[in-house]
Amino acid sequence: MTELISVIVATYNRPDALDAVLRGLACQSDRGFEIVVADDGSGPETAQVVQRWAGQGVVPVHHVWHEDRGFRAAEIRNRAVLRASGHICIFLDGDCIPRPHFIAAHRALAEPGWFVTGNRVLLSEEATERVLANALRPELWPLRDWLALRRAGGVNRLAPLVTVPLGPLRKLQGQRWHGARSCNMAVAMSDLMRVDGFDATFSGWGLEDSDLAIRLMRHGVRRKDGRFATGVLHLWHPENDRSQLPDNERRLEAVMRVERIRAQRGLSVIAAAIETEQKEETPPAPPPPDVWRRHG
Repeated sequence: MTELISVIVATYNRPDALDAVLRGLACQSDRGFEIVVADDGSGPETAQVVQRWAGQGVVPVHHVWHEDRGFRAAEIRNRAVLRASGHICIFLDGDCIPRPHFIAAHRALAEPGWFVTGNRVLLSEEATERVLANALRPELWPLRDWLALRRAGGVNRLAPLVTVPLGPLRKLQGQRWHGARSCNMAVAMSDLMRVDGFDATFSGWGLEDSDLAIRLMRHGVRRKDGRFATGVLHLWHPENDRSQLPDNERRLEAVMRVERIRAQRGLSVIAAAIETEQKEETPPAPPPPDVWRRHG
């Protein structure tokens, strides 16, 4: 029996890009997966996109949302992990379109004791606008179309589109955490639980994925290179607000000075917070009949 994979798609107020990503996931050759949309506080348009794809029934689609209180990618990914049921979590950004064999490639590369990091092709602003405005399917384009787009300056490189069986070469940088990005990363659920997931003390853009990679390696999990197998198509977007990056850099420096493996504010803390939220939302049960008789 094929083991379930959970694809956790992080998004924030970009329903057109999310629609393109979910469309790419809907045409996967490997259907043994579920989608958990990790929504960092988007408006109702995003929920409508998720509901539409969930209604198509191609694969299970779930929507995990929390209030918009700034860039909290680490926390919303943790909330999505807690909703996920797969034995592997593939983290994918909501503006990174997967090609048809994306899930199959990640499944083939999955191996106990290793997490997999992929790469991406960056589309230009003009190419991105054309794709989204016309509902184009770049994940299905043949190589000749990509060559033409590259000559026109619409894409930064083509190497991630090429499939090469690298074999043992994929393990050459097993202890290198630099460049490990959660826009295209696969981690075993059991390993995520052991390191307590992402650390939600990282808020604002940047380095929460580096922190996760470092702690996974301390736990004994090594990095496997997913290049030339799992490349995705990254739609253009304006640069994120990086005003909190210096704080995150200081947090990462502190992580590197100690041998801590578990997140300071990880899955266990978020799970407790969710339990509290659910209790607050649940109305109190009515008193038993004898109470009504005593006070009626």
